[in-house]
Amino acid sequence: MSALSLRLPDSVHRHIKELARQEGVSINQFISSAVAEKVSAIATEDYLQQRAQRADKPAFQRLLARVPEREVLSGDEL
Repeated sequence: MSALSLRLPDSVHRHIKELARQEGVSINQFISSAVAEKVSAIATEDYLQQRAQRADKPAFQRLLARVPEREVLSGDEL
């Protein structure tokens, strides 16, 4: 495991301290989890963008055209 020195504005530190307390974890654990979530979100976005580049849009349109028209279920409205 690596150590990292991090400088934060006092206001951010206060918020992190309170949120960590509410979650019942240390500040270190809270920050580590937050960074891991951000890394995961960026990696997921990159993966989806790469997948989108390989998409066959005409094939997708053909597939959608095969979906039957049905009444919208309650809760699924736009």
